[in-house]
Amino acid sequence: MDNVTVKYVEKPKLKNSIFIEGLPGVGNIGYLAAEHLRDQLKAKKLATIYSRHLPSQVIVEGRGVVRLVSNELYYAKHDDRDIIMLLGDAQASSPEGQYEMVDKFLDIAKEFDVEVIYTLGGYALNRLVDEPRVIGAATSDRMVERAKKHGVVFVDGEPGGGIWGASGLLLGLGRERGIEGLCLMGETSGYFVDPKSAEKVLRVLAGLIGADIDYSELEKKAEEVEDFATKIADMAEFSAESSKDDLRYIG
Repeated sequence: MDNVTVKYVEKPKLKNSIFIEGLPGVGNIGYLAAEHLRDQLKAKKLATIYSRHLPSQVIVEGRGVVRLVSNELYYAKHDDRDIIMLLGDAQASSPEGQYEMVDKFLDIAKEFDVEVIYTLGGYALNRLVDEPRVIGAATSDRMVERAKKHGVVFVDGEPGGGIWGASGLLLGLGRERGIEGLCLMGETSGYFVDPKSAEKVLRVLAGLIGADIDYSELEKKAEEVEDFATKIADMAEFSAESSKDDLRYIG
């Protein structure tokens, strides 16, 4: 196997394309948003990407059958702009692998006439979030102003701060190749998979690309996670109260 191998299912002719990255990350927000968009747009499989830089394991699927860890590309025809979506099991395991895989993603983007890249991810706050905002980072002032009109919040980064992995590198390396980019990050605790924040990110993205989306499935997942988080919080509170009672008894 080469360091990065792309196996195409087909090679459609795409024009004025948008590239959307939704690989696993904080809260799995980018993946959930991209997966939902893929399903809503009934996107078709474009290619499977294998790499030595991905985790050294296989995925065990139904009936005990295994497959290699991979990334996948899908495409959808949408109005006057076509859409390519990148999803996958994992990101590259090393900085060198991240650079090499992102370079390959950008080669593909250029091949399919991509003009704008949107990367999706999470913005960890290390606390529970009732109403997550969508935090942005962009490759130009023009993209910043456009995103603000859709409710995206931009904050000044602390010295040394940044966006890790494919979500950041696609913007940075993409700009070097003349492709505009915007990263959309949903605020999240970082403790759980967060479909509520994924929905917020997808609503902003849908507004930016003009997609009509049904969010009911994501909303259902968000309710299930909130119920789980509430139970965990109640258990923690009960445990704390029990500890106080025990201490009073001992004292």
